[in-house]
Amino acid sequence: MAYAIIEIGGTQLWVEPGRFYDVNRLHHDVDATMSIDKVLLVHDGENVTVGQPLVKDATVEVTIQRHLRDRKVIVYKMQPKKKTRKKRGHRQELTRFMVDSIQVNGTAVAGEASKKAPAKSAKVKAEASEKAPAKKTKKETAKEEA
Repeated sequence: MAYAIIEIGGTQLWVEPGRFYDVNRLHHDVDATMSIDKVLLVHDGENVTVGQPLVKDATVEVTIQRHLRDRKVIVYKMQPKKKTRKKRGHRQELTRFMVDSIQVNGTAVAGEASKKAPAKSAKVKAEASEKAPAKKTKKETAKEEA
């Protein structure tokens, strides 16, 4: 399992290829690809490369999926014995992106190679659906018995 630790939007994230993450709003268009060069650590399955502070020539390729808003957080301020109450809500603006690949020195450590291999779970589900007969409803079983 390959992963990287990156810095984006003022936070540090542990990212893996093929997964999506939510960060503070990024000013990029939907379906745009971008490369993140603030990579702090890369693990390619066998070797770990730690940057001081960044890993040299390492990038993470991501695709912006959509912009969204986080769930509402209620801010309630009250001063006792003064009849002062303020209730406000806040929804943080977020951007969801999908990690496409992790690259070091221009070669893909993870992501692009795993996309080329077919998914095993899809094959297993297809074979299971072919072998298993369809379940009969109560009406069908009653008709057969009669």
